[in-house]
Amino acid sequence: MERTEKLKELFQPVFDEFGVRLYELKWIGGRDRTLQVAIMKEDGSMDLDTCADVSERLSEVLDASDPISEEYTLEVCSPGAEREIKDLSELDHLIGSYIHVRLSVPFKKMTEITGELVSVEDNQVTVSYRDKAAVRKAVLNREDIEYARMAVRI
Repeated sequence: MERTEKLKELFQPVFDEFGVRLYELKWIGGRDRTLQVAIMKEDGSMDLDTCADVSERLSEVLDASDPISEEYTLEVCSPGAEREIKDLSELDHLIGSYIHVRLSVPFKKMTEITGELVSVEDNQVTVSYRDKAAVRKAVLNREDIEYARMAVRI
């Protein structure tokens, strides 16, 4: 089992304890390595206090089990306001959210659309977007979505 998979397994009870889920666990940096643990609540939100509490517990778990031999820094963070939606099944829980999608098959000559996620039904994703002064709806095939992320409304 790969080291990150072992860490995920080791950390899962802490995530359960605080009601968060792992978004991403990765090593960053060269000589000064950082173990970055991105977490979020079930609704996709995150707050600084929860990050700090989870960080403290993960440090305790790491100190007790000592699974990492080299020096590193632990960083527990939010995946960010414009986090990538890695699994499109997550769209089912994001109705009403502002998202950005990149399409493999253009919709009305557009390969990118940013707008509010209106509905997800079977393989159809509906996004309400602005086209100049008009609000329009794009009904997209889920398999045509090449990339999706949360977006910030400006």
